[in-house]
Amino acid sequence: MPARRAESDDTRMPAFQQPPAARPPRRNQPVTLEQAAHEAPMLAHLLRQAQQSQAMLALVQALVPPGLFRSLRAGAVENQQWCLFVANAPAAAKLRQLTPALTAHLRTKGYAIQGIRVLVSPVR
Repeated sequence: MPARRAESDDTRMPAFQQPPAARPPRRNQPVTLEQAAHEAPMLAHLLRQAQQSQAMLALVQALVPPGLFRSLRAGAVENQQWCLFVANAPAAAKLRQLTPALTAHLRTKGYAIQGIRVLVSPVR
């Protein structure tokens, strides 16, 4: 016959029945992205990156032909390289020809960009 557990072991609650760790109170109201970013540092960092990328895209709009600009989507800035997505290969080829001028323009506006990566990503 197996040994019987001590009484103190039997009174212990199993892990799945123990009360959850203290959590911040749930909100019953929606929050804005800015409020959520204020509470979460990683989200705040991602929001700043997205805003920077969109600001850079707006700055180069005058240098890109309108038809080509409509197919552009701004990507992240990593290691002083800005990533731009275009809808197809011919647009990517044309944009690659413009990257030296775009990079120079962004530098004059105060952005520390060393280059631009152009990637094809079809619009879904």
